[in-house]
Amino acid sequence: MDSSMAVRRLDLGYFVRPASETGGPQPRVEPVLAYLVQRDEGLILFDTGIGAADPETEAHYRPQRRALEGALAAAGVTLADVSLVVNCHLHFDHCGGNPLMGGKPILVQAVELATARQGGHTIDELIDFRGATYEEIAGEAEVWPGVWIIPTPGHTDGHQSLVVRQSDGTVILAGQAHDFASHFASDHLARHAALQGLDQPLPTYQRWLERLSDFDPRRVLFAHDCSVWEPPHMSG
Repeated sequence: MDSSMAVRRLDLGYFVRPASETGGPQPRVEPVLAYLVQRDEGLILFDTGIGAADPETEAHYRPQRRALEGALAAAGVTLADVSLVVNCHLHFDHCGGNPLMGGKPILVQAVELATARQGGHTIDELIDFRGATYEEIAGEAEVWPGVWIIPTPGHTDGHQSLVVRQSDGTVILAGQAHDFASHFASDHLARHAALQGLDQPLPTYQRWLERLSDFDPRRVLFAHDCSVWEPPHMSG
């Protein structure tokens, strides 16, 4: 991986979300994106792609997978180069490559892992596999200097995002905290309007957005949207 590129996106395929889940008349094809974070301490892999599922789930989402090993090779790294894994949450389209990471630390919110182990949350075989080595987080944690895990519950109770300080500004890997960059932008503006004291009614937004805003992010990246959020008033 190019050392000058501290955060790199990985394309791990796509799936088709049926119309019953899109809120509209048509299905929607969504990318499945993971991210590599290169630091002096090592290499973080944020999410690992689409796992094998039961026939019903396969038929429901029609996933098209890109092998994690191939995506890593295109970025100039191998599975062995990964120091640790962070999953935003443990649904099968975010932790599918975890079984390839036996023996490597997998950082996950304790409530997310507990929910996954209760059944009905994900594909069980993707959770407790041979060599699974979880480091359970309860709330915020500074993983390495300048790299934080921040709880961003909503999509699941144990959803988390990764905040990465870089020389050119902070990047947030938001996973599925928002489905789309435009949804994040809407919530960001709703918060701005509230802080300016605009009269109600105003849209509500997740309270953890306050914490993410503390980091003054320059870019926010997502798991199912190739678009990138940037603040509206950026200097070059």
